[in-house]
Amino acid sequence: MTLSQPLIELHGITKQFGGAHALRGVQLALYAHEVHALAGENGAGKSTLVKILGGVHAPDAGEMLVDGQPVALHSPNQAQRLGIAVIHQHPTLFPDLDVAENIYMGHHPVGRLRQVDWKRMYTRVDNLLATLGVQFTARTPVRSLPVADQQLVEIAKALNAQTRVLVMDEPTAALSPREVHELFAIVRRLREQGVAILFVSHRLEEVFELADRITILRDGNFVISAPAKEITPEVMIRHMVGREIETLFPKQATTIGAAMLSVNNLSRAGEFRDISFEVHQGEILGLAGLIGAGRTEVAQALFGITRPESGEIRLNGKPVKIDSPAKAMQLGIAYVPEDRLSQGLVLEFPIRSNITSPIWQKISTWFGLLDFAYERRLAQDFFQRLSIHAQGINQQTQSLSGGNQQKVVLAKWLTTRPKILILDEPTRGVDIGAKAEVHRIVSDLAAEGIAIILISSELPEVLAMADRVLVLHEGRITAEFDHAAATQENVMTAATGQVIHGN
Repeated sequence: MTLSQPLIELHGITKQFGGAHALRGVQLALYAHEVHALAGENGAGKSTLVKILGGVHAPDAGEMLVDGQPVALHSPNQAQRLGIAVIHQHPTLFPDLDVAENIYMGHHPVGRLRQVDWKRMYTRVDNLLATLGVQFTARTPVRSLPVADQQLVEIAKALNAQTRVLVMDEPTAALSPREVHELFAIVRRLREQGVAILFVSHRLEEVFELADRITILRDGNFVISAPAKEITPEVMIRHMVGREIETLFPKQATTIGAAMLSVNNLSRAGEFRDISFEVHQGEILGLAGLIGAGRTEVAQALFGITRPESGEIRLNGKPVKIDSPAKAMQLGIAYVPEDRLSQGLVLEFPIRSNITSPIWQKISTWFGLLDFAYERRLAQDFFQRLSIHAQGINQQTQSLSGGNQQKVVLAKWLTTRPKILILDEPTRGVDIGAKAEVHRIVSDLAAEGIAIILISSELPEVLAMADRVLVLHEGRITAEFDHAAATQENVMTAATGQVIHGN
């Protein structure tokens, strides 16, 4: 395809916060009929560039051209008037309003008496939704829609505003594989209609499936922009991290020992039923399945966040009752939740306090005061062991990149010296370099004899890291595979509830 004049061009874009450069001399060109992927590690400058395109930030230096004419964006409203729309990872909709009211928020069609023309509004939105092929209507309350459909409402909202440039910032982070497939079908349809799409994602497989062109940033600097067909995943990773990553999944061989945890017919109404499995010393047991399959619910029951209604849990062959997280920790179980920001960390605390928070009681003096010297030594030990990249253990956790925040969560639970470690989406939202480091840490922990339960929606992660894979569908285990038999086809077949012949 021969590309005409870009709809948007960025030249020499520079942005500084405090004394730190977020962007330096970045260039970008977005064309109609093209999906353009923006890639880079956390801290590479992707979010800052998205905010500049959306009118949230103004660059300190450089030039933006729209249809070949220089413009200076000072607000999101101005960006929208120029046909630029940004769809964020978490939809920004009004949940108590219906779809049509969200789409027309602030510019409802009015009749001759300046009253809202509700009939015209709902008819227009239903026609718009029909072009997207969605299953909900203009009158559907947004609160009732899953995240995937809320993303589609955002797309409909952008199209209703005559958007010419659609920026999608991590739109698939909370979607199942089926929902991603459906979203990509709509994105391709928009590309055919002439919309220029900037797609930001950590997931390399999505970038190569969808993108026509790829631009890579590193440490706020422009690295390369080229057609996707001219870039391999290996080359892309090297450009993103500035070095070779020999393997994304550095799993080492371990000696698998006796069963540490046994679960027999565990059930909880509406969440999971008849769950039975074992996880052994030094083993990584993968739990695979689509979103809503019950993986997180099983993990929360094992950690005492919720209580199963029937079934039995055994540790080292002895039955136990886990009725609280405190009891789980006492028994040597640790749980790294999927939402590190709201469930795993206190972002306003320094790294040191987050790492030691589960064991404050243990490291306190007789008078209930923290032994600060011991706390610092312990935090420093895990800080170095997990290669947390920061100025030091007193740096605020909220200032860290996603990958380093995830390492702090891991360090936090490792201070409890667990025998069983449950990892729920341990690399969600972290960049490719940090993923490799988290995988290395997980592999090292298994080699030390910790029994690990790994829950991940990223199938390559499960297939590469797990010694065995259990597949859940609608709250039940539908298949079990050893490492050699756990292929993408077998796991996805079981995850959709289909029978695996010969299993």
